[in-house]
Amino acid sequence: MIIVHHLNNSRSQRVLWLLEELGLEYEVKRYERDAQTMLAPPELLAVHPLGKSPVITDGALTIAESGAIVEYLVDTYGQGRLRPESGTPERLRYTYWLHYAEGSAMPPLLMKLVFDRIESTKVPFFVKPIMRAIAQKAKSSFILPQINRHLDFMESELGKSEWFAGAVFSAADIQISFPLEAAAARGGLNQSRPRLMTFLKRIHDRPAYKRALERGGAYELLG
Repeated sequence: MIIVHHLNNSRSQRVLWLLEELGLEYEVKRYERDAQTMLAPPELLAVHPLGKSPVITDGALTIAESGAIVEYLVDTYGQGRLRPESGTPERLRYTYWLHYAEGSAMPPLLMKLVFDRIESTKVPFFVKPIMRAIAQKAKSSFILPQINRHLDFMESELGKSEWFAGAVFSAADIQISFPLEAAAARGGLNQSRPRLMTFLKRIHDRPAYKRALERGGAYELLG
């Protein structure tokens, strides 16, 4: 039995969605973030040395990292589904987007989250203006321009095909969903990029996506 070690409001929601798209049976073991720090609980250290999510166990195997989990599940259980055929241009695009999601799209969004928290954290009054100025400068001069560049790139790429890898929905679309949902929640993605917003609506309408939300619970990135 596949067990998903599921952390609330995290990348592991994608794993639940992929499992639902594949029609596989699985068990969800829930973990809650610390309400103050938003960090994963120490119980996850018993599953994987880094103590982070997503992690799945499948029999004696323990697999971490979103991309590795996606590849393992599609390789092992996909039976040709959710992945373009080898040797095609679509397969190359699939591989690109599968790795782009975490390797390129997520880092500036994560940096924005960190600097947003630096800007709003409680500190002595005489320090706060300095911290705020540093955070605002980092965001305006580097982080926000990077986020906008990536959003413009993805908006343009969706003009080439219906889905990110081509005409057919694939696991690459599942993988890219998290940075896009993060961007919509806190990174400035809005109706000024209609293709990306349409993409989000289309994935939210998928029955498997809705079933994954029922299994995973509240997902605040949608807010």
